[in-house]
Amino acid sequence: MKIIVTGGAGFIGSHTVDALIDAGHKVAVLDDLSTGHKENINHKATFHKADLRDGVIQEIFAEEKPDAVYHLAAQVKVVKSINDPVFDLEVNLGGTINLLDACRKNNVKKIIYSSTGGAVYGEPDPDDLPINEKYILNPLSFYGIHKHTVEHYLYLFKVNYGLNYTILRYPNIYGPRQDPHGEAGVIAIFSIKLLDGRRPTIFGDGSKTRDYLYVEDVVRANLLVLDKGDGEIFNIGWGFGIRDDEVFKDIRDAIGCRIEPINANHRTGEVVHIYLDSSKIRAQLGWKPIVDFKEGVRRSVEFYRKRPAWIKSF
Repeated sequence: MKIIVTGGAGFIGSHTVDALIDAGHKVAVLDDLSTGHKENINHKATFHKADLRDGVIQEIFAEEKPDAVYHLAAQVKVVKSINDPVFDLEVNLGGTINLLDACRKNNVKKIIYSSTGGAVYGEPDPDDLPINEKYILNPLSFYGIHKHTVEHYLYLFKVNYGLNYTILRYPNIYGPRQDPHGEAGVIAIFSIKLLDGRRPTIFGDGSKTRDYLYVEDVVRANLLVLDKGDGEIFNIGWGFGIRDDEVFKDIRDAIGCRIEPINANHRTGEVVHIYLDSSKIRAQLGWKPIVDFKEGVRRSVEFYRKRPAWIKSF
């Protein structure tokens, strides 16, 4: 198939591009390089530097004539969305609608959309965790609102124009290539600071929990739904939470240092506890996570250890 990957120079996007090419697909990367890196782009992929909000998107689609699209480009920082909701709206909703219109006009068969399980559900009742796809949606951030709103647009583009879709609601993703500058990722931030002998900041008392999923497991889910799960929404994740202070200790152990963290106030818009029930995709499509947290942390730390320029620049 001919496939366009938005955000294909970024963290999850570039890993997805690699896997698609390894599977024999022809891939075009669409990225504005605001957070992605050109060196992440597979040399077998075609690259278009473009902003999703621009009209040139239509020209790129007319040139590439893709069969399918993976939409991974986004403004991903919850705190930034709180501080600048208009920008988040323009990128995460406006840019996506422009993309969907290009899909419609160029007869794209399917779009795979990376939504957020960590932000669309809001703050669940602890007794309800892990939460499934039917749980009430009540985002605490503009990022969560805009990412969820796209899900409604996808449904209407399918009903009105026949554009098929699958939605994957991601937990906290981590692994090699995650950039602490431009992509939300506590594993990257903690790793780089500890490798440089600096004290990372934990926002809150360390008890906040997240469902952490290694990037290879995400990519397997991405490729699995290319021709499966049409019209469906799937949570992906382990189904249990890991505390911030446990995350810090595991990274510190992997590095082999004794640095202590700094504790700061909890940040507005951030959910305290969230982890996802992925039993739907396990039952329907046979996906399950493989790489456990300690192993994923070890691989991530080794990636950053070999990149002193990244360490010194953050």
